[in-house]
Formats: sequence, structure tokens, C-alpha cells
Amino acid sequence: MRSFSFRILIFSIIVLKSCQSDEIDYGQPVDMEREYAGGETTIFTMSNIAYSSPANNLSGYFLEMHLAGDMEFEQIFVTAPAPLNQGLGPVYNNSSCIKCHPSDGRGKFPQNINSFSSLLFRVSISGVDAHNGPLTVPGYGTQIQNHAVVGFVPEADYQVIWTELTETLSDGTIVNLRKPLYSLNNLYQEIPSDIMLSPRIAPPVFGLGLLEFIPETDLLLMADEFDHNGDGISGKANYVWNPITQRVELGRFGWKANVSTIELQVASAYHEDMGITNPIFSHDFPADGWTDDPEISDLILNQVVIYCQTLAVPAARKVDNPDVNNGYKLFQQMNCSNCHIPKQKTGYSPIPALSNQVFYPFTDLLLHDMGEGLADNRPDYLATGREWKTRPLWGIGLQIIVNGHTEYLHDGRARNLTEAILWHGGEAENSKNAFKNLPTKDREDLLLFLNSL
Repeated sequence: MRSFSFRILIFSIIVLKSCQSDEIDYGQPVDMEREYAGGETTIFTMSNIAYSSPANNLSGYFLEMHLAGDMEFEQIFVTAPAPLNQGLGPVYNNSSCIKCHPSDGRGKFPQNINSFSSLLFRVSISGVDAHNGPLTVPGYGTQIQNHAVVGFVPEADYQVIWTELTETLSDGTIVNLRKPLYSLNNLYQEIPSDIMLSPRIAPPVFGLGLLEFIPETDLLLMADEFDHNGDGISGKANYVWNPITQRVELGRFGWKANVSTIELQVASAYHEDMGITNPIFSHDFPADGWTDDPEISDLILNQVVIYCQTLAVPAARKVDNPDVNNGYKLFQQMNCSNCHIPKQKTGYSPIPALSNQVFYPFTDLLLHDMGEGLADNRPDYLATGREWKTRPLWGIGLQIIVNGHTEYLHDGRARNLTEAILWHGGEAENSKNAFKNLPTKDREDLLLFLNSL
């Protein structure tokens, strides 16, 4: 693996040569910096470990914590009593972090919807709680657990019915889209008539620390909730309750930016997804009859948090390829980059490797109205039922190598990038239509660019 300084030297030579010669026309200046998608944390690999390596600039205490967290991330929990990793359930969705985030990447929609998978469902009822968050469903909370240990029953089974839609591109290409309709059955107790159900597929976990330490002021500068500049894009910040700090904070994580920190995201996932109590969520529901709470220690929780914060970001590829470069130009011309903002910078971080990093996640971490087609009709703090957080695009082209599939969006309904784009609506309607109207070669270049990230 080449050193960061060596690659910068090569970059300098390339830029110098490009300034001295007019022999190559890339359509726009070649942005070699964005090859370092994770700044100095970037790793240069295109293998199946592209999402699973420690940050390239990590050392000392934080590297040790990362490696320990890596082991914990892969631990499979079992029913108590057991000599190791006891405490699963009593109701749960899966038995380990890695089973939801395979190879630290994106899950896919399961062939059997009630098998162990990366899919879960958030639920709530009309109204808000004391902190303006989703109102829990009596007897269910805000998440449906579809598995249970012996002596308990799952809360419900999931059910999906697919219907087919078609979109026709300007060159006559017909694209089939699959639209899901979700429901619950085999309920362990009655549910309210006003229950709101929202699916979630587990996203990748690499690069999260960089996103966590973008200064809040920088993110707010990108917000334009009332579209004062008239570009049709009205990014909005979500503000959410953090039970750890007992404060309302800027949301950054989750499909609706409904979680403010990685620590809270990890602790909540242990508790909600696996039924594992921890120092932040210290009680089983329903009670499992054991006196082993919390079932993981503060040290283990902290190790997994640091692991998620310090996973490296894979480098962008083919940044000097003329077709990729044309795709990047189109991405900007079509205003995709108004939400998927290419470049960000961290401020101070208690993890030195993450401080003052210039990186390229292609997100603003803000909420956007994505139209009725993607609406889950379930508000989450300030997020409406039509709003979703802009997903980072970094590493997206390696998903087929790492995870073996090309499914996207919050519930995995899109089977490839073309379908994902065609599901965009609301604020992204004009960009979607621009994509539909691209000449075949330009459309291929745009997809080539996305797959180079």
C-alpha cells in the first residue's frame, strides 16, 4: 500500500504535467483530491475487505481499541445462561452486529422476509413523546422484534407484497421497479389502528467517525429549509433527543437522521436489534428473568463505538478517466450534488486520526422530501413521512464486491443504481427526469462515475 505522502507526490506530478500539456481533455479539471474519499483515513483496496479495514492513519490506543471492537462487532450472542456472550433477547431481530452489517457493508432484502437478515421495522403511533420524538406503540415500543428465545414469542411476523412499475428512458430503455406493501401478522397482541410502519435495511458502517465530526455550523450552512435560493432543494436539519447527554442535538445517523451520535446508535442497536442490555439501555423488555444486566460492559460498548468511528473509507477509483469525469460533470449539472454534496471537512475530534480531514462522502446529512413514491408516512422528530437523510455515496461501487449485491434505498427495493435514481421524487424530481432524458452514452458515464466512488 502506498503511503499518503507518496500519493500526494504523484498527484503533484500529474497536476504539473496536466498544466504543461493540452494533449488530454477530460472535459473538466481532474479532481485528483477526491480519490482520497476518506482523507488520510483512506485505504486503497478493491477487495472484499474494502469496508472492513482500520483507518490508514490510525495508531496506538485507538488502533488497539479498533481491533478489540472488531472482535466484539462479530460476536454472536446466545440465550442465557452461557459462558460467553449470553443475553440474547428475549425478543430480537438478529444475534450479532455483523449479521446486520455484513462485512461492515449494506444488507439486502431477504428472500425469506422473516429469516435472520438486515431488515427491521420501526413503528410508532400518532403524536409525539415528551422530546418531540416518535410515540411508542403500547406493548411494542418503536421497533418490531420478529424473533424470540425459548419461552417467549416474537412480537410479529413481517409480510410484503410486491407490485411492478415501469419507467421508460429517452432511448426507449424500459426499467422495471418493484414497489413493496408491508404489513404485520401473527401479532402477539393487538396493535392500534393508527400504527405507522417503516422498513429499514442496515447501511454500511465505514467512515462514520468522519461524518460525526463535521462541525454542526458547516452542516447548518448547507440547510435551506424554505428554499430561499430558489433551486428547488430545501435541506433541513433534524434535531433529536440524546438520552445520554439529556439534550436535544443535531441528528446525523439513521435513515432519517434520527440519532445524534455513534455511541447512541451502537447502544440502541445492541438493545433494540439484539436485546442486549448495556450501560445506556440497561433493562430487558420484556424482562428475561436473569440478573445479568447490563449484559455488555462499558468497555465493550466503547470498543465497538470506536470501531465504527475508525473504519477506513475506500478510495475513489478512475478519477482521471474521461468517461468517469464526464459522469461527474453530469452529476453536478443535474443538481445531484446539491444534496449529495461531494466535499466535507471535519473539525476537532478526540480521535486524532479524524481531526481536520478533508473527505468526499457525497452527502449533506440533511433531510429532503423524496416524494410520495419513497414516503413511509412515519414522522421521526422533525423528519416528515416523506423526508429522508441524504445517504453518503462513497464506496457504493464496491458494494457488489463486498456484499455481493446492488440493492439500495432504505428498504432495498432498488435492485441497481438506475432503479434507485428512478425512485427519487420530491426535491429530486427534476434530477430524476434529467437522468431519464440523458443520451445513452451520458447515462452510462453517470453510472460509471457512481460506480467509481
